[in-house]
Amino acid sequence: MLELPESYTISKQIKKILTGKIISCIDVLHTPHRLTFFHGDVKSYGELLKGQTVINATYHGGMIEINTEDCMIVFSEGAYPQYYEDKKKFPKKHQFAVYFDDETAVFVSVRMLGMIYVFPKGKCTEGYYTSSSSKIDPLRDEFTFEYFRGLYPGNKKLSAKAFLATEQRIPGLGNGVLQDILWDAGIDPRFNMGEASETDFMALYTSVKKVLKEMCEQGCRDTEKDLYGQKGKYVTNLSKNSLSKPCIKCGHEIQKANFMGGAVYYCENCQKK
Repeated sequence: MLELPESYTISKQIKKILTGKIISCIDVLHTPHRLTFFHGDVKSYGELLKGQTVINATYHGGMIEINTEDCMIVFSEGAYPQYYEDKKKFPKKHQFAVYFDDETAVFVSVRMLGMIYVFPKGKCTEGYYTSSSSKIDPLRDEFTFEYFRGLYPGNKKLSAKAFLATEQRIPGLGNGVLQDILWDAGIDPRFNMGEASETDFMALYTSVKKVLKEMCEQGCRDTEKDLYGQKGKYVTNLSKNSLSKPCIKCGHEIQKANFMGGAVYYCENCQKK
């Protein structure tokens, strides 16, 4: 799924390679997919986008936004865009495609579930987008410890996973990237943050800033792919790739558990339960 390191990386790549390209046409739901979600009338997408020039791209949490003169295209969740220059390599199955006048194209093949939105520029009212775009980016200096500490609801007991990855507290920080963040902070994903000390919160804050920065600087995680279909260069310490392997800190075996509807990976020796 798209999380902050992937949306950051792919939006930078889009800005570099697609800026100035003119959209010749689009293709929506070429291959049906019941968990691909659109906003509004998809039949209007072609009219909105045809002839538009790409002028910019950015990210909001785990969402990628492409801007033209008059419109915006937004991808999130499992809606991964991939760029192709060779027509012979264009994929046969896809849920969304943007063709350019230089015969290049971007295709989106949704993994599990994905959202694809096209709006007139500046008029995206979808709740997930407005929430993501209104929050402070953890990569920015404005994401201070005071801000982070204030995200924890004082009257609730939340696990470390629930605190970091639910309620859009930190958009783009999901079940994927939180594994390395919690491992770096020495906190088990199931740990009750209601019992955390200020030292625990500071360790977690420091790891959020540090790990997300490293993931972005290294072109996303090695469990995910960029705009060109290449795996990221950030080597995950806790993921499906490290299961049953020794923890690089202590040598204990990395374990896996099901928690809050998804898999969590952890080192029982290094992470506070």
